[in-house]
Amino acid sequence: MSSAAGRVLAVCVVATELQLDPRKPEQRTSIDKRPADGPVDVGPLGPLTDHVCDTRHHGGAEQAVYAYSEHEARRWATDLGRDLPAGWFGENLRIDGDTTDLVVGTRLRVGATLELEVTVPRTPCRTFALWSGEDHWVKRFADRGDSGAYFRVLSPGAVAAGDAITPVHVPEHGATVRDLFRATRPDRLRALLSASDLPPKVERDATRALQRAV
Repeated sequence: MSSAAGRVLAVCVVATELQLDPRKPEQRTSIDKRPADGPVDVGPLGPLTDHVCDTRHHGGAEQAVYAYSEHEARRWATDLGRDLPAGWFGENLRIDGDTTDLVVGTRLRVGATLELEVTVPRTPCRTFALWSGEDHWVKRFADRGDSGAYFRVLSPGAVAAGDAITPVHVPEHGATVRDLFRATRPDRLRALLSASDLPPKVERDATRALQRAV
């Protein structure tokens, strides 16, 4: 499995922290991501020049890197009638290739040395809704199902726009990030849960999805 599955269009990191929620004036967010110039080093907790404000609900080793697909972003741009540049979804990587429809546990080599493993979907929250400025955004985003994918970092390395994305391993269970998000294909979810050494958040999301799907 050596052919490229896509490429990186932009590597995005926080531009500035924002305060978006008038109900929580003390709460700040780093959702405002912008494309970086040149390569960005990625460690176990994500791009070294990026950071998370709300560490209770975001980030961590199992959600170190968030990627969103260009074709999914373009669908939203058409629906909303506005430009949605790289970083608008709060993603670290805008890619030409799949994210939501990747099989959970897929390992990807990005560029020369960075290796990532697919973990869980993005769950839309109030901060994302406020950032979007769109009515009923959480429901609309959830109904569409184009969640994008989180990754954990298996091998640190640098990533830059133009880097190839190459599959290293795809698990046989077949459960995709979309299956976790939409609670579909219980047969696949059961197969995923039968795998050994699942990351805790993958096991959590798969268990919840299976409960909703049955």
